[in-house]
Amino acid sequence: MVNKVTLIGNLGQDPEVRRLESGAVVAKLVIATNESYKDKNDEWQQRTEWHSVVVWRGLAERAERDLKKGKLVYVEGKLTHRKYQDKEGNDRYITEVVGNVLRLLERRENTGGSYGNNTASAEPSMVKSPEPNTPAPSGDDDLPF
Repeated sequence: MVNKVTLIGNLGQDPEVRRLESGAVVAKLVIATNESYKDKNDEWQQRTEWHSVVVWRGLAERAERDLKKGKLVYVEGKLTHRKYQDKEGNDRYITEVVGNVLRLLERRENTGGSYGNNTASAEPSMVKSPEPNTPAPSGDDDLPF
């Protein structure tokens, strides 16, 4: 079985970062992807989808340091669904991507607008979660955004 999500899109806002009592760092990213299609009148339309992405630990710290609203990012992760209670005690459900690969992309001025990594070195700007199979903390640490 496979549960894998790949997104390339722009950040809709600066990352929202929280530090939990356990010491873990978690960041919520809101990523917009665009899709173009022709409608029934043969006119081009564009649809924007908004995706909630959560990254933990080192990826969250990197997101806080390097990512800003409007930046183009590449994210790999898995699709998750969870339930939580809001401040009024009502059950809420959320679908989000838990990212384990995060890459900042930007236009390279010398390549005619193609996308590449954001560093001049041969090393890619990709960071993987050091513990991809480690579940997120539960209980008091499982705070919704």
